[in-house]
Amino acid sequence: MVSVVLICFNSKKILKSCLGSLAAQTLKDLEIILVDNNSDDGACEYAGESFPRIITVQNSENLGYAAAANQGIRMAKSEFVMVMNPDIILEPDYIEKCVHKMREDEKIAAITGKILKYDFNEGKKTAVIDTVGLFCFRNRRIIDEGQGMDDDGQFNTPREVFGVSGACPLYRKSALEDCKISLGSENAGGRSGAGGRSDAGDEAGVRGAAWPGEYFDEDFFMYKEDVDLSWRMRLYGWKCFYLPSAVGFHGRGTGVLKRFTHREVLKNRSKLSGFQKSYSYKNQRLLQIKNEMVQGFVHDFFPIIWKEILIGGYIVFREPFLFKAFFQLLRQIPRALKKRKQIMRNRRVGWKDMERWLSGKTRRTIGN
Repeated sequence: MVSVVLICFNSKKILKSCLGSLAAQTLKDLEIILVDNNSDDGACEYAGESFPRIITVQNSENLGYAAAANQGIRMAKSEFVMVMNPDIILEPDYIEKCVHKMREDEKIAAITGKILKYDFNEGKKTAVIDTVGLFCFRNRRIIDEGQGMDDDGQFNTPREVFGVSGACPLYRKSALEDCKISLGSENAGGRSGAGGRSDAGDEAGVRGAAWPGEYFDEDFFMYKEDVDLSWRMRLYGWKCFYLPSAVGFHGRGTGVLKRFTHREVLKNRSKLSGFQKSYSYKNQRLLQIKNEMVQGFVHDFFPIIWKEILIGGYIVFREPFLFKAFFQLLRQIPRALKKRKQIMRNRRVGWKDMERWLSGKTRRTIGN
């Protein structure tokens, strides 16, 4: 009934708790596919030895999160697919509750439960919110709603959301197929090498005519590919949903950070690596190029442009290393425009349907 695609990179020390929570699920009809991005800590071998029924794929290089997820999704035989980070621990009824809700409403393409912070240092669950769905401001800054707040029941109402975080989303396989980008040999693009150290914008790796298409955009490598897919699903007329009764825990590597105001963004930005900042900067612009409707851009022109001016000034004075990410973006724009052409041709909704999801109140934030 459900295929779980687990993306792994040097995650051996946290695999036991993640796989244990999957084994304890009340819904037992699970296919577990572990895609390993060339780990050197024995994670793939450990999973195969400890959980004999698991299907393992060991890549010879680090293909990035998006490409690894696509590998697993293509292999998945089930009606529903969960793409999962190894730092996730789910309550036993998490998957069952999510599947039940998706069966109630066949227009739901993606669903997330209430995801709280897990403290791996202390080995305990917390009541601090990691994500209750994605929220988009008018300036197109997109955040995990509620992140860093104490869970006081303020997000206990099931509801549609703009999108779902990539921590442990459950997707309807038919929706993934419906939203797949299939440009064939036109979509020639590079992949990062082992460890993600090479330039993802290079034109080194051509997928060729046999390329099966992509659910997550592989030009992103990692970061914000979940936002891009959620936005595309919305354009194609699908729903994204938040179900608070399904509870999971996430040991987010960057930490659970409040980033609602200018001060919070600047205070917590130092906790992000240059690698994270570079890909987040590039991919934010790519997803806007691909998915932004002309009417939406005109409607929210001033908030969008003002945000870009602020970020441009910040890069010049505080983070000039991001100029490299800007040039990577320029090299990937032609492919993004080809993908945009397909997305806009196949979209099923107009701006009025998208406005409620893309015109959230603009707060005093700069972010990515």
